[in-house]
Amino acid sequence: MNPRLLLVVFCPFAAGYFLSFFFRNVNAVISKDLAREFSLAPSDLGLLTSMYLLTFAAFQLPLGVLLDRFGPRRVLACLYSVAGAGALVFGLAQDVGTLSVGRALIGLGVSGGLMGAIKAFTLWFPLSRLATLNGLYLAVGGIGGLSATAPVEALLGPLGWRALFMIVAGCSVAAAALIFFVVPEKPLPGKGESFGAQVRRFGVIFATPDFWRIALPLVVCHAGYQALQGLWLGPWLYDVANLPRASVANFLLTTAFAYTLGSVFFGVASDRLAAAGVSRMTVFKLGQLVSLAMFVLLASGVQRGLPVILAVYGFTAISAALAYALLTPLFGPEMTGRVNTASNVLMFACSFLFQWGIGAVLRGYPVVDGRYAPQGYTLALLLLAGMQILVIAWLLPMRDPVAREGTT
Repeated sequence: MNPRLLLVVFCPFAAGYFLSFFFRNVNAVISKDLAREFSLAPSDLGLLTSMYLLTFAAFQLPLGVLLDRFGPRRVLACLYSVAGAGALVFGLAQDVGTLSVGRALIGLGVSGGLMGAIKAFTLWFPLSRLATLNGLYLAVGGIGGLSATAPVEALLGPLGWRALFMIVAGCSVAAAALIFFVVPEKPLPGKGESFGAQVRRFGVIFATPDFWRIALPLVVCHAGYQALQGLWLGPWLYDVANLPRASVANFLLTTAFAYTLGSVFFGVASDRLAAAGVSRMTVFKLGQLVSLAMFVLLASGVQRGLPVILAVYGFTAISAALAYALLTPLFGPEMTGRVNTASNVLMFACSFLFQWGIGAVLRGYPVVDGRYAPQGYTLALLLLAGMQILVIAWLLPMRDPVAREGTT
């Protein structure tokens, strides 16, 4: 791959995506601080944190049209500026309502982080390298998730969570400027298509059975990972595994680090194995099966070998992102933004429901000494595990989908 293109296309978008994952996961570490300062019940905490996911999901379909119509450079530069404003509002908030508005603006602002980059990659790089680029890009996001674990815990003492959000607000605006001034423009496929026609093409996507069989494991399984790593894994480690705060941050770091390694592995390995005759679909299925097995262990409350379970879970959960590389060739290059945001809107809607839903289940059980009931965690996570089993069972018999002519 051209090193200059990596520098001027990959790196600016990656800077913003780093922040996207930081924002997504930081509440898992500051959750107890927020609950104490604002007197939040578990369902309140789940709803507050999932506001990020709600606005993220709500903007995905408009985002797909905007990316295909105006290109990723201009769209993401605007959005990361919104994320900066949201971080500022969140850091200054004096009540739950303002916190929720800030969290919602952050979700809206980072909603194009991955989809915009994939659109840019399809414009500037060959599709045969898409899984590798996606994997490396997701690894940068994973590093952002890493920074939201033990490093945040270390900074909370001297800075506090409010000052931390002031800093990342400035970083978001800097990322917006980097994208706008460094990323070059390139003519967009299908640029002459009318706005109405662009919107109607979502119907083609949602009417394609192969879209659903590939997208649903991404939607359900990765949403389960986001619900845990983004919020509930931290409280689960407190309340079920009975770990102290420092150990919780380190365990979250373990999962996020494994997720980062898995991003690189599944991206690079799937492209290289595809060149050797092993399909990306096969790698996708294997990764999802192992991820499911680890999730079931966590849902069952297994604590023996917990660091290994979390590491393997984080490493394989990201295999769900291979769905993007499998879906992209099914439709024309002029639809890259829409096909990926079509799957993303479903995934983040599920993430919102799962993150809020776990809190709703926990609210049905008594809170003892500030700890949520282990039985509540078990019920909530087993429900999510059951959904994952169903979508993976539908995926397993599927053969490699046939790409539309002229898209490979």
